[in-house]
Amino acid sequence: MKQKLLSLFPVLYRLRIAQLRLKRHFLNLYPSITYAKHRVVHSLPYTCKKHQSLLRRKLGSSDPILQENKITNLRISVGRMDGIVIRPGETFSFWKLVGKTTSAKGYIEGLLLSQGGVKRGVGGGICQLGNLLFWMALHTPLQVVERHHHSFDPFPDDHRVLPFGSGASVFYNYIDLRIYNPTQHTFQFRLWLTDEHLKGSVHCDVLLPHAYHIEERNHRFLEKDGRKYRENEIWRKVIDKRTGKTAAEEQMIHNFSEVKYDLFNTS
Repeated sequence: MKQKLLSLFPVLYRLRIAQLRLKRHFLNLYPSITYAKHRVVHSLPYTCKKHQSLLRRKLGSSDPILQENKITNLRISVGRMDGIVIRPGETFSFWKLVGKTTSAKGYIEGLLLSQGGVKRGVGGGICQLGNLLFWMALHTPLQVVERHHHSFDPFPDDHRVLPFGSGASVFYNYIDLRIYNPTQHTFQFRLWLTDEHLKGSVHCDVLLPHAYHIEERNHRFLEKDGRKYRENEIWRKVIDKRTGKTAAEEQMIHNFSEVKYDLFNTS
């Protein structure tokens, strides 16, 4: 009901966003959180995980120009984050590093997912960077202490590589991606773009004893009260590199999202 009311009154929606941003601004002043802010040029010696995602995908009937614009926005954001190190006890914050995405910084209109729909907005498309960072973090002992995901599934799968619902939404500044380092080791994110992909890797200053395997379980589409939904679980196995045996496994995510496309006509 609250979300519906805000969508009917744009002024109320903007005021609510301003309120949430101001609240996050004050929470950011909390002295017990040490934010990762140092970047180094050279990669740490041990690679934990590499990943890449396509820069251009078919996203329903959305304007393909918005995907080209997204690449511009990603390039700016990557430039503010590549090489960031997360030292013991530090917290990585997406928005602490990227800052507000404004036209003055070179950001342009891209695709945004907001209020249950697809919209245009300056800085749109950088959720793809949040998705990449979150996926790589799942393959380390780093702790994801804040992660959000859309309550709706806007587009049918097209060249999807990762399980549904394994990404991370970001919206300045109160919908953040935050990753805490509880270990005694230092980690680092490296990020770059090619002509076709957004690429990344996460590194550590020591060789870790465990590897991590992420898998999807119990995926299904269902209908409830006349609406269609998509549900699944994302599980993580911790593998002992020495023995190859599973040392632990845990459910990381449970997704339940409304489907916004025709399930029977996804070509």
